[in-house]
Amino acid sequence: MAIEQEVLVSGEEGLDAPDRFTVPSAIATPEEAMMGVAASDGRSSAEHSIISLRPGTDAFADACRKLDRRPLGYRFAKRAFDIAFSAVIIVVGFIPCALLSIAIAFDTMGSPIYTQERVGRLGSPFRIYKFRTMVADADDVEKYLNAEQLAEWHREHKVKDDPRITRLGRVLRRTSLDELPQFLNVLVGQLSVIGPRAITYDELAHYGINVTLLLSVPQGITGAWQAGARNDATFETGERQEIELGYARNASLHEDARVFLATFSAMFGKGRSGR
Repeated sequence: MAIEQEVLVSGEEGLDAPDRFTVPSAIATPEEAMMGVAASDGRSSAEHSIISLRPGTDAFADACRKLDRRPLGYRFAKRAFDIAFSAVIIVVGFIPCALLSIAIAFDTMGSPIYTQERVGRLGSPFRIYKFRTMVADADDVEKYLNAEQLAEWHREHKVKDDPRITRLGRVLRRTSLDELPQFLNVLVGQLSVIGPRAITYDELAHYGINVTLLLSVPQGITGAWQAGARNDATFETGERQEIELGYARNASLHEDARVFLATFSAMFGKGRSGR
């Protein structure tokens, strides 16, 4: 069994990230991570990098950069697309989003915009923006969820048939329109249009030794997991990690185009229950 230690989280005062999260102490070497091979527990510390780094520090960021094998041309093209596409969405959607915000405020009796701290590329924390789809006091999970649902929530950070979701919220989630405010995150460089889903500090532990690989590429509004077997691939089975890490290893314009087109099918296909 891999030795585990607590790694302090680097966050801003007042944000809701936990004070610490637990990850295995040994992380895969760049070659192992790119091949999808986990580090064995029997090796000496000289053969593995040891995680004693806080996300958000230069040392942690350097560990992530070593795993980023994306060509410079691809990075430039991806960022150019992110800026152009998000700018168009923001301009075209400004008035519809303003009207939608009013409807959400009446439906949820709370602020139409929901923010939460997530972990971005290189381990940097940022605030993600979404349209509110749940009741205003949804963070009080024990008020709304039964024991079985609470267990699912703590394991996956999502619940099937979540009772906290409003009627309008279900429509927004089914069509992914609740993600529209995230184009502001894309415009300022905190997210990409396509990439692994931005997760919370608690969820980093699911990626174990491969957490630096996950954070070596920009997180996205949509990605291989969201556009694919989203509701079936979970942290518990390990399928979600495989999908997200697979994208991080093989990011390319071809893969981005495939995910982009698949996203529209997912948006108008069967409903989703993810966050």
